[in-house]
Amino acid sequence: MLNRGVEKRTLFLDEQDYRRFISGLELFNDTRSIDNLQRTLQSKEVRLTKSNIKEALVYIHGWCLMRNHYHLLVSEKIDGGITKFIRKLNIGYSKYFNKKYRRSGTLLQARTKKVLIETDPHFLHILNYIHLNPLDYHLDTKRWREGNIADVTKAVLYLEKHKWSSYHDYRNKSEFPNITTTKFFSDVFEDYPKQLKKYLHSLEIDALEPYILE
Repeated sequence: MLNRGVEKRTLFLDEQDYRRFISGLELFNDTRSIDNLQRTLQSKEVRLTKSNIKEALVYIHGWCLMRNHYHLLVSEKIDGGITKFIRKLNIGYSKYFNKKYRRSGTLLQARTKKVLIETDPHFLHILNYIHLNPLDYHLDTKRWREGNIADVTKAVLYLEKHKWSSYHDYRNKSEFPNITTTKFFSDVFEDYPKQLKKYLHSLEIDALEPYILE
């Protein structure tokens, strides 16, 4: 799934914004009403604690926050869970952002774009694609979607510096451990960091193009 700021505006202006959205990934993944959950996000400084979710709406398998958009890879835990979760997440963050920056109106573009994964190649690719998005920001790797990565080691080091993605859950170094369900993909990729590096070495644009979400 993908959504971005209206008119491609920046969604995350400082570290607190990133952390607020990430807190929402945990707290809004809950069958309770958004009003009850919103009260837990009123403090100025957001800190993630041990999950207090009573019943999750979705399994979150992967995520990545960019400056003006976000990617999520989820599957439903209950019927209608994806729709309910995305609605809570978008509304909750929009309220926070508008209040903090004293603005009004729509923050996100229309509806969140949903793409159903129906083939094995798409399944094997999508988690990598989400985690590789931060390479857009690095001068030496920003053409990765064209299959042009001169130094794979440098690209991986850059991904390790980008805090705002579930890549760190799959390398067992996450700052936000209560969000991502890694077992599903960990059963497929026994050593995910090693697999991702191998994927970058063999990246082929023709195979990648059908699954580009932007």
